[in-house]
Amino acid sequence: MFKSCHSVEDVSVALDFVGKINEGDGESNFKLSVKGYNALLMLLAKFCMVDEMKWVYSVMLKNMIVPNIYTFNTMVNGYCKVGNVVEAKVVCRKLEALRFFNEMSEKRCEPNVHTYTVLIDFLCKENELDDARSLLNGMLENGLVPSVVSYNAMIDGYFPDQWTYSVFIDTLCKRGSLEEAHIMFESLKEKGINANEVIYTALIDGYCKAGKIENAHSLLERMLIDDCFPNSYTYNSLIHGLCKEKKLREALLLVEKMVKMGVRPTVCTYTILIEEVLKDGDFDHAHRFLDQMLSSGYKPDVVTYTAFIQAYCSTGKLNEAEDLMVKMDEEGLVPDSVTYTLLIRAYANLGLVYSAFDVLKRMFDAGCEPSHHTYAFLINHLSKKKWMKENSDVMGLYLVSNVTFVEVADVWKMMEFDTAVELFETMLKHGCAPNVNTYGKLIHRTLQSRALGCSPEEAVRLVDAMIEHGHLPHLESYKLLLCGLYDEGNIEKAKVVFHNLLDCGYNNDEVAWKILVEGLLKKGFGDGCSELLSIMEKKGCQVHPQTYSMLIEGLDGT
Repeated sequence: MFKSCHSVEDVSVALDFVGKINEGDGESNFKLSVKGYNALLMLLAKFCMVDEMKWVYSVMLKNMIVPNIYTFNTMVNGYCKVGNVVEAKVVCRKLEALRFFNEMSEKRCEPNVHTYTVLIDFLCKENELDDARSLLNGMLENGLVPSVVSYNAMIDGYFPDQWTYSVFIDTLCKRGSLEEAHIMFESLKEKGINANEVIYTALIDGYCKAGKIENAHSLLERMLIDDCFPNSYTYNSLIHGLCKEKKLREALLLVEKMVKMGVRPTVCTYTILIEEVLKDGDFDHAHRFLDQMLSSGYKPDVVTYTAFIQAYCSTGKLNEAEDLMVKMDEEGLVPDSVTYTLLIRAYANLGLVYSAFDVLKRMFDAGCEPSHHTYAFLINHLSKKKWMKENSDVMGLYLVSNVTFVEVADVWKMMEFDTAVELFETMLKHGCAPNVNTYGKLIHRTLQSRALGCSPEEAVRLVDAMIEHGHLPHLESYKLLLCGLYDEGNIEKAKVVFHNLLDCGYNNDEVAWKILVEGLLKKGFGDGCSELLSIMEKKGCQVHPQTYSMLIEGLDGT
């Protein structure tokens, strides 16, 4: 309809037509679609007619037309375009652009990479670098991967040097965006910037982690040609990549080359090699590498010791593993969660329940927080013990004890509430009372396993037990739980859970944001959100007027 408009006069005719629709004159039976409005907005943006663009947007809302991502992107483009052309109005237009950007989230129309990039580019050109950086951070927090254009816009806003590019290329590599990182790397020469060792190392490490060893080797050769000398981090990335590909001989040759280049192997270098040979149970070779480390004047760190402990545990040599734990303590090294969990798993696999929970107690006493893996191994052990007891009359105990139980990844899917209770009771007997993190990890993992077909009912019982013992669940857990209940149609149970939540004394605005907005509205449960909002109102839970307005607007848009 608006494609034939080629001049400001043509656009004015189109605006008159929209005005008639808005007033209901003559064309009252005709309703313009969101696609039609977007086409008109694009034309208005093209001719920098931002006031008219704003009016058309208001007409859309009046006529109950829900804007989409293209609507908002066009608005943002239009305001930014005017900001670049009309210097006198730049600040006003920038604020207008940001206002529409913020409004996107309120209308449950999430900004995309293009939206962010246009605004970042505009803000950088206006030297509003703090705002631009905040937008880039928001982009990452929302799970969006910035494009090369996004990063280049940021870089152009600053004084671009090799260290600026180092940060961006390293970030891209860590996010797995190797193609974008390489494009940015190749653009450096055009800008008269030489790549430094940080840029090369980031790319080499990225390619090694992606299993692209040949690409990593090519970059190392190019690095040397460019008279940019590799450091230990560069070589360690390649050595680790080669070990992952089971190319130990090539890794050792690279170590030799590293030494010839005047770069000393580090603790990390030796630990990579130790971990690799221990995977094949080659303790002699591992100890030779350890001796080389010591003769070079280095001391093993927690990662080095943990590699040996893992190997000892996997071969049932728990006395040797425990000796290393003592040695770590003597050397002032603090075991981490991985170290303790390896021991717990080893004892659990041997059916030594007391020893497994004794390690958990040592872990608590050391102030080391158990991970969900730690609890998974203990739950798996308790479940296996229960299964053996129930089936001992059917099968011989010897046969039962050798039955391979479920994989740890499936523990949360199969965990029964009684097993969780047994875990808590056994922890208490061993002097390590369950804390808020214990309950939180069990609840969170149980709810995440819903994707595998697990009902949230077990999580409901865990939440009740947690409150009974004086611990308040995180609102994130409640959000997952209520969404799970609505997802399976268990509405009444969801209402009961929400009632109990409101009695716990949480901040009402936080409840409204986390549960209703981030949870139900974002998941498309508008009716459920309305029901729970009514419960809040009946219980006299006061929320900030802005929160309430945002909720009502969100419900109107569902």
